Formats: sequence, structure tokens, C-alpha cells
Amino acid sequence: MKKKASKGWWGVVLAIMVTTTGLWSIEIKNLAEAVNEAGRQRMLTQRMLKDYVMIGIGNSFGNPKEDLKKVTEMFEDHLQGLTAFATDEKTKKSLEEQRRLWDPIKKMLAEPPTKERAKELQEKLDKLLKAADTTTKLFAAQTGKKSGEIINISGRQRMLSQRMANLYMLKVWGVNDPKFRDKMDAAMKLFDESLERLIKSDLNTEEISKLLAQVKKNIMFFQIMNRSKSRFIPSLIYEKSNQILKDMNTVTGLYAAQKIQ
Repeated sequence: MKKKASKGWWGVVLAIMVTTTGLWSIEIKNLAEAVNEAGRQRMLTQRMLKDYVMIGIGNSFGNPKEDLKKVTEMFEDHLQGLTAFATDEKTKKSLEEQRRLWDPIKKMLAEPPTKERAKELQEKLDKLLKAADTTTKLFAAQTGKKSGEIINISGRQRMLSQRMANLYMLKVWGVNDPKFRDKMDAAMKLFDESLERLIKSDLNTEEISKLLAQVKKNIMFFQIMNRSKSRFIPSLIYEKSNQILKDMNTVTGLYAAQKIQ
């Protein structure tokens, strides 16, 4: 009876989300905001997987159940807002592709997490990540300014912080991924190279520089974890990834708030 009630409740939620499309969407006022919010979608794909795994392994640190609900709603909300803002045909098609990929994922996330479905979810979210990345780059190109690219790179760091975390958590859960090492090495390499580029940017304010220095300290945890053969505590991974996410989210917002250059 409880399972039926739960499914019935989620059915009502999904129905409401469908019938109220456009009512919850954020208002995007300019291209800098569009690049920031489109880039945030990339991060949300990886954060959802991180929460899913935390719930699956039975770890309640950071309240992943509540976070997954919030992040799922946020992705839907932002997708609607970006769709309403987009005028370029290529960008519109890219957002349509996100919608096509997102709807079945949203249904999977409403079901109790299982190790058997985690791999499938990872693959679907990776496809959604690629689609969101395409959208972000299209918005960034429309700015025609170097700040658009910096917002794109900074926003991508948010995604990488969550990707590194969920890759390791999947390994802890026992989800076999033969490409785990390649994926982790690629994420670490891209994060490090992007961070150095951001640190050297002439768009940096004193506040941005301080935050990037803090991120550089915190990423050392993942560098050590990547080299170590020890098994790290999931809650520690969750916490460290969120610290980096928080700082990079602030940095990206500060870049977006600047006058487009």
C-alpha cells in the first residue's frame, strides 16, 4: 500500500509539473545570465547522480533526499527559463534535445535508487550533460565577448566538482565502470587546467581571486584521492565537492554580474 501511495503521490507531482510548464521558470534577463544558468544545468546533471548514489548507499549526510528533490525541480525550472529566453534557432534545438533527454530521467529519479539502475542513469545523465554543454557554448558564443567564455569555463568547474564526487561514489557503491580511471583522470585534468586559466584572467576582482585560491586548496583533496588506493568516506567526498561547488558558483555569478567585455 505504501508503494502505491508513493507512486500515486509522484504521479500527482509530475502531472502538476507538466500542466504548470512555464509558471515556475526563472526569468533570464541577458546573455551573461543565460551562459551562467545554462552552465549550471551541466552541474545539476552530476549533482543529481551524486545525490542518487548517496541515497542508494544509505548515507544521509547533507540530506541527499531533500537535495535531489530540490535539484530536480531546479533543473526543470531552469530548462523552462532558458527555453523562454532563447531566440537563436540552434540554441532552441539544443534545448529541445535537453527536454527530450530530461523527461525520462526525471521519471527515473522519482523511483527508489538501485545499484542495477545506477549505471543506466549515469549514461543517460552523461548524454544530458553533453546536451547542456552544447547549449552553454551556444549562449557563450552569442555574447561575442571573452567574458562569455570565462563564464562558461567557470561554470563548468561547478559540474566537474560534482562529477569527480559521483564517479568515486559509484565506485564505493560497487557499480562497475571499466572507464572509471579514464573519466576521473579526464575530469581532474580539465579542472586543473581550467582553474589555472581562471586564476590568470584579467576579469578577476580581489574577491574572485580569493575564492579561486580557496578552490585551489580544496581541490587538493581530490588530487590526493585520485592518487590513493584507500577508500574515502562518502560523506567527506560529499562535503568537499560541495565546498568547491559553493565557491565556484559564487565566482561564476560574479563573472556574470560584470559588464560584458
